[in-house]
Amino acid sequence: MSYHFNMDDMTPELQLPGFRFHPTEEELLDFYLRNMIYGKKLSYDIIGFLNIYHHDPWDLPGLSRTGEREWYFFVPIDRKHGNGRRPNRTTKNGFWKATGSDRNIVSLSDPKRLIGLKKTLVFYKGRALRGCKTDWIMNEYRLPDACSFPKDIVLCKIYRKATSLKVLEQRAAKEEELKAMNSTSTSSSPLSSMEAISFCTPKQNLVPQVVFRKETEEESMVDEKRSAKESKVSSASLQLPLGEEKLAELQLPKVLSDWTQDQFWTQLNSPWFQNLTPYAANILNF
Repeated sequence: MSYHFNMDDMTPELQLPGFRFHPTEEELLDFYLRNMIYGKKLSYDIIGFLNIYHHDPWDLPGLSRTGEREWYFFVPIDRKHGNGRRPNRTTKNGFWKATGSDRNIVSLSDPKRLIGLKKTLVFYKGRALRGCKTDWIMNEYRLPDACSFPKDIVLCKIYRKATSLKVLEQRAAKEEELKAMNSTSTSSSPLSSMEAISFCTPKQNLVPQVVFRKETEEESMVDEKRSAKESKVSSASLQLPLGEEKLAELQLPKVLSDWTQDQFWTQLNSPWFQNLTPYAANILNF
């Protein structure tokens, strides 16, 4: 990678082939950020000054002065409510969310000396409580809070989280599995969904048919009971001749002309019956 810079206003732009910028955390805090806060101008203006919260993270690589996979910026702290302690980290299309607690950065030569703190943040698309996590990461470096500084500035490193080969293989396996499931479901059902629906009967048409069938069954049961009852009555009743033939007169048994000769009345014979007048006898012999 070649780096373009100006030594001063009169110096033409130069190229430094093979230049890479990979500072340590101690160098970022104790050299670059400290000199920026105290106004000490560096010979090479490698890290630019930019309010990154006015831009989305995918736009920042093009605004950085150097970097291939990591991009560095001096960032002014934008407070949410004037002099409030809580900074405003929202962008146009999302927000940066802190993860975990701040980590102390100490000097390698003197482990007891605290040189600054490091905060890790993740970018989310959308707004709070409904944001979608992305793979954009930011490391925010600041000097110790106990000290007072002339400028309220932090140094931010932006980069994208590398996706491991294992995660990529898992994603590819899931995609292949979904494709296989879709292909098998399509081949197993020769009829399309519209064709399958065309053979189905709507619910509103099924209800009257069920009711009509039930009524028909009830009527048939009533007719069967009625026919069975009529058959019993007809078998027990008189068989009348069909056609225009006249019905034969019913032959009734003849009453005895003399009721006194009947065995039943003979048992009941008494002087009272013997004294009946001929008129009363005729009444009894009607």
